[in-house]
Amino acid sequence: MDLEEGAPVGLALNSSLAPTRNIEILCPVNTDFTQWFLPAFYLVVSLVGLLGNGVGLWNLCATSRKSGWNALGVLVGNLGVADLLYVVTLPFLVSYYLQGRVWVFGPGWCRLTRLLFHLNLYASIGFLTCISVHRYLGIVHPLKMLGRCQTLSPSVSLSVLVWVWVIIQLAPDFSFSKMDRAGVRCHDTTHHENLDTYLPYILTITMTGFAIPFLIITGCYCHVVVVLRKNQNVDPILKRRSITLVVLVLVLFSVCFLPYHIFRNLNLQSRRWQLQGSCSQTLRNIYVSYQVTRGLASLNSALNPLLYLMTSEELVVRLTAFGHTIGWALRFLWPNQAQRHLRQKKLSIMVDEECEEVSNGL
Repeated sequence: MDLEEGAPVGLALNSSLAPTRNIEILCPVNTDFTQWFLPAFYLVVSLVGLLGNGVGLWNLCATSRKSGWNALGVLVGNLGVADLLYVVTLPFLVSYYLQGRVWVFGPGWCRLTRLLFHLNLYASIGFLTCISVHRYLGIVHPLKMLGRCQTLSPSVSLSVLVWVWVIIQLAPDFSFSKMDRAGVRCHDTTHHENLDTYLPYILTITMTGFAIPFLIITGCYCHVVVVLRKNQNVDPILKRRSITLVVLVLVLFSVCFLPYHIFRNLNLQSRRWQLQGSCSQTLRNIYVSYQVTRGLASLNSALNPLLYLMTSEELVVRLTAFGHTIGWALRFLWPNQAQRHLRQKKLSIMVDEECEEVSNGL
């Protein structure tokens, strides 16, 4: 087994000079699951994410030409850009796994592909946090939102700050080697000899990039729910949309982000245990679970476009009209049996009437 995505290494503490071929023998893990699960998952995410974010950004640009950009639209637009930067790399990963984990696109593109995954991950968390705080201020402190918080300058400055902060957090990861010595594998983490440095870095970025934003979002939404329950004068549409946004963001964190961060750290720690000579079914299960959470983490790029539906009434109207158009087109092209029977009956009546007119004329 290779070390890609943090696969268990199973080396004894004093076996640093052991040949690499002994790794699979000492603690083998069945990687067949990864071979079909990740490419299938990535393919679906790339198609849905590309379509959803493409339509969402198109709608934002079309709306901005009419009424101009708003503060929330800037944040959602940056979230869409982060998703698009990631989904365009997924076809390369699909090819990588379908070819038996053989990377043919060069070490530079390997580093960039892995970097864009984490860039999307932490930029998504950052902008979801900003969107949550924005909604919190709009509901809990509406008077503040009537002032400077509704102008574009704070949102633009905040967006730049999020991108800079994410890049600063990810800069150390770019220095860790991603390709193996043979130039075949494209690692998601790094070589096992770098674990003593890599694990503390990952623990730090877990706190700064995930745990702290998650606490901020949880605090904001708990307060939002309390205010919405107590205040009976809130617009029902705003109330429904706000609660839906709370549910969506919490689902994103619970399904996409939380499991990934838990099992990434567990997997790195399990590799350290294996370097000390440990090998058990639990460690193998941690590796397999980590692969599943990597797929779930990528799913946020396909779920984030739902935010466009909650922040843009025009998109809902356009999609509804488009759906009706498609429905009428399908009915016209492929009419059901009842419609065909009705048309045939009308045609038969018309033919009978014409024949009767001809006979009367004779």
